[in-house]
Amino acid sequence: MKAITTSKLVKILFLLPFAFTTSILFSQEEEETSKFSISGSVDAYFRTNFNGLNKSEEIIGGDPVDLTPAAPATSFANDPGFAIGMANVILGYEGDKVGFVADLVIGPRGEDAVFLSSPSANIVNQLYAYYKVNDGLKFTLGNWNTFLGYEVISPAGNFNYSTSYMFSYGPFSHTGFKVDFSLNDNWTGMLAVMNPTDYTEYNPIGKYTFGGQLGYSNAVGSAFLNLIYGEQSLTDDALFQLDLTTGWDLTDTFYLGLNSTYQSTDGVGFYGAALYPQLALSENFGLGLRAEYFKELEDGGPVYGADVRSLDFTLTGSYTLGGLIIKPEFRLDSISEEVFLDRDLATTDNLASFILAAIYAF
Repeated sequence: MKAITTSKLVKILFLLPFAFTTSILFSQEEEETSKFSISGSVDAYFRTNFNGLNKSEEIIGGDPVDLTPAAPATSFANDPGFAIGMANVILGYEGDKVGFVADLVIGPRGEDAVFLSSPSANIVNQLYAYYKVNDGLKFTLGNWNTFLGYEVISPAGNFNYSTSYMFSYGPFSHTGFKVDFSLNDNWTGMLAVMNPTDYTEYNPIGKYTFGGQLGYSNAVGSAFLNLIYGEQSLTDDALFQLDLTTGWDLTDTFYLGLNSTYQSTDGVGFYGAALYPQLALSENFGLGLRAEYFKELEDGGPVYGADVRSLDFTLTGSYTLGGLIIKPEFRLDSISEEVFLDRDLATTDNLASFILAAIYAF
């Protein structure tokens, strides 16, 4: 688990008084409607494997040996026992024409999300300003979380607490310039020019990535077709990713989401699809399933290796009590290769695990 340094705590503590002071000033100027906002979340969890190794040290032959606890090779929430996620504070201002977002994170989940940032800036998850020309046209400059995929970095924005393979190996964030526009009441579009994926502070290689989105929404759901294309390193091979994200309220209590994606860099990459059915059983409790198929390409993949197939079935309960969300979660990963260690330190191709997460959103 990564350490949280004192300097990061100082940064957060320094910025929070500024945020609250600014909030008071805006409240004084506009008593009826405050344009300044503070939101965010904190999360922690307990995780254990039913059939996999649950510790990082073991006595073998009388000597301590460092091991890797069994966990899916997906982002976040993979540490054994009781563990922490992140604290997330989002400062925002929304004027009639202009606004900004400063999204700050601290903790292991936040550090993993901004993994290419230097230590001095790895508390910044998003940082951008925008200008609305009118209701149908907006310009944004800065760093924002990716528009690809169904899942997001903040645990408060996902039904499942653990994350999918498709989310984990797609982009997390982009820094650049984008134009959002509306075609009519239902259709929207977006065009962007950005640094290589996840280089959020600056562009170290002088190459750029292009992004686009076409969206449709109505009263019961939405669908977005997303695209990125560009060289992500000093090689001449460009990454191409095409992604479809959609979700619909089929009844008052049943929702169905779908994410499918294809990513390739000169034949190395992956494709996959996931269904996200969710059922509201009461005003405060619901059940949701993620059923994911993930396949790495024959020439290579970013997770377990070339031509490896992964299946992820995750069943999550979600109980809401005010701002507190409790999520018990059962997950089964099945891989076409033996990639996990069981409790006897033998390799196996499947892993069954349980998470109990607590999220407070404000």
